[in-house]
Amino acid sequence: MRSVPDFSIEKNSGKKLIAGVDEAGRGPLCGPVVAGAVVFLKYDFDDMPLISDSKQMNEKQREIAYDWITNNKDIVWSVAQCSATEIDEINILRASLTAMARAVNGLSVKAEYCLIDGNKMPDTIIGMSVVKGDAKSLSIAAASIIAKVTRDRLMHELSKKYPQYGWDKNAGYPTPQHLQAIEKYGINEHYRKTYKPVKERLEKNGNS
Repeated sequence: MRSVPDFSIEKNSGKKLIAGVDEAGRGPLCGPVVAGAVVFLKYDFDDMPLISDSKQMNEKQREIAYDWITNNKDIVWSVAQCSATEIDEINILRASLTAMARAVNGLSVKAEYCLIDGNKMPDTIIGMSVVKGDAKSLSIAAASIIAKVTRDRLMHELSKKYPQYGWDKNAGYPTPQHLQAIEKYGINEHYRKTYKPVKERLEKNGNS
């Protein structure tokens, strides 16, 4: 049975301003990794739409939730990213944690405590990591939606400049069609050159 996130962790923390934090885009071959941070200023809402692990929601559900979160006066949110270049320089784990820290620092209120999805914590953030947190905490689930929708929209925009790669459909993930496009058209500045399929393509062409 699928877990439904709620505010139990937030309410039991003993803190007031709690930020849920999550990222999107660790697996794609290109584009940034994007992190969201969300603070609910209250926990009782009459009109809350479906908010769950963004990977378990369809695009329409995510868009509805995104609009509700970003337009709600009782919710503070922030989004940040690490570029493909930064990912290559410091690796995807550190880039994800860096993007999370940037998102928290970008909040218009100072979070007393942070709930981070996963099992790692940025060094500069006070809080706790929560494995599968987007299925347990509504704050983390909301952050996952902010990160996912923001990144998908960004890849849609980039796809207008590079339509041959199908980023508007694959979001940069290594689908068979995407890998074929890389083989045919090569790579550009948005690719993560340390990722295996991209690295192999560079080595094949003597650009390693």
